[in-house]
Amino acid sequence: MIYNEEFETLPREALEAIQLRRLKNTLERVYHTVPFYKKQFDEHGIKPDDVKSLEDLQKLPFTTKQDLRDNYPFGMFAVPMDSVVRIHASSGTTGKPTVVGYTARDIKTWSELMARTLMAGGATKGDIIHNAYGYGLFTGGLGFHYGAETLGASVIPISGGNTKRQVMIMKDFGPTILTCTPSYALLLAEVAEEMGIDFRSLKFKSGIFGAEPWSEQMRQEIERKLNLDAVDIYGLSEVMGPGVAVECIEAKNGLHIFEDHFIAEIIDPETGEPLPYGVKGELVFTTITKEAFPVIRYRTRDISVLYREPCKCGRTLIRMERVSGRTDDMLIIRGVNVFPSQIESVLMEMEEVSPHYQLIVDRVEHMDQLTVMVEVNEKIFSDTVKNLQQLENKIRKNIKDMLGISTIVKLVEPKTIERTEGKAKRVIDNRKL
Repeated sequence: MIYNEEFETLPREALEAIQLRRLKNTLERVYHTVPFYKKQFDEHGIKPDDVKSLEDLQKLPFTTKQDLRDNYPFGMFAVPMDSVVRIHASSGTTGKPTVVGYTARDIKTWSELMARTLMAGGATKGDIIHNAYGYGLFTGGLGFHYGAETLGASVIPISGGNTKRQVMIMKDFGPTILTCTPSYALLLAEVAEEMGIDFRSLKFKSGIFGAEPWSEQMRQEIERKLNLDAVDIYGLSEVMGPGVAVECIEAKNGLHIFEDHFIAEIIDPETGEPLPYGVKGELVFTTITKEAFPVIRYRTRDISVLYREPCKCGRTLIRMERVSGRTDDMLIIRGVNVFPSQIESVLMEMEEVSPHYQLIVDRVEHMDQLTVMVEVNEKIFSDTVKNLQQLENKIRKNIKDMLGISTIVKLVEPKTIERTEGKAKRVIDNRKL
C-alpha cells in the first residue's frame, strides 16, 4: 500500500530533478536567512549558485550537532519566530536540548510523511492506532499522532507508561496498529501475559517501532509474542522527527527514505569523503522542503548502508539498512538520547563523589537498564550505610530530573574504577543489538 503514488514511485530521473530544484531553493534561502550558513559557505568559498547538480552537494560543508548547540536556542531558524507554530527539542550533551522549529507548512509536510510511514507499515484509514510513543518535546508522539489523523485513521494518544492501563485499553478499544519503541512492545507483551491476556486475542495486525536500535532477532521475538508484523522506522529531531524513512510491510528489507524531502549520503566517518551505494558509513541528511529549520549535510553519526535496487513494493526510493550503531558515544536508553557527559554534569555538581564513573547498559527482560557506577570520596566512603543510601537516591533523582530516565546507582569505594592514560572507558554496553 502506498499513500502518495505520485512521489513514492517516481522514476529516478524525475525524482532527482525535483531534488535538485528543491535543493537550490533551500540553499538560496538559508544563505540569506541563517547567519551560520552564510558564514560557513563564505568560509568555504561557496555560493548557492555554485550547486548546479546533486553531485555538487558534496562541495558544501557539514552541519554537526555541535553547530546546533552553538546556536542554541533559535539561531538556526530560517524564519522569524512569528512564523514558527511548533517547537520540539531533543537532549544535548551539555544538558541543553537541540531545539527544532516548524512552520504550519512544515507540520503539514511532516504529517503527510507520517501518513506515508503509517501506510507503509500496514495502516489504513479504517485502522485504530495505539500510539504509545512519548508526547511532549520528544517528536515521536505528536509525529505519529498527526500522521494518523492525516491518514484518516483513529488514534489513541496513550503516550508511554501506565502499562497495565495500556493493556486494558488494547483489550477494550481493539486497536489494530501499535506504535512505540521495540523494547516497550515486549514489555507490553509481558505485562499482558501477567494480566492473563493473550496478544493473539487482540486485534493488532502490525506495529511500527523505532527511536532505539533493535535487531532482527528482536523483530522476530516481537512478531511472535505480539502476533503482528513489525516494521522499523527511522527519524531524528534535527532532520524532521520520525518519518524520514520506513520499512514497507511487504518486504521488510531496508527503510525507504522519502527522497522528495531529504537527500541522503553515506560518508566515511573519519575522512568525510562520500562513499558509494552498498558501502557502510555514516548517514548524512540534507532537508530540501523544511522552512523553519532546514539542515545542510547534517552528520547523524548513525552507521548504515544505502541501496538503490528496486523494491517489490513498487517504491522507487532508495533504501537505508537498519542503523547498526553510532560513531559517537551517545546511548539510546528506552528511546531517550543519553550522553556520558550529561551524567557527568550531574555527578560533578555533587561534592560527595569523585570525577570517576562508569555507565553499564544491559537489556533486562527486553528493557534497557542503565547502571551508574560512581566513586565516592574518602570522607563519604566511611559514612553510615543510611547516608550512602541517601546519596544514591539523590544521584538517581538528579539524573531522572535532567534526563527523564530511571537508573540504578551504585556507589563504589575510592580508586576502584579503572584509570587509563588515554580516553576513559566510560561506557560498557552489554546489549546484543
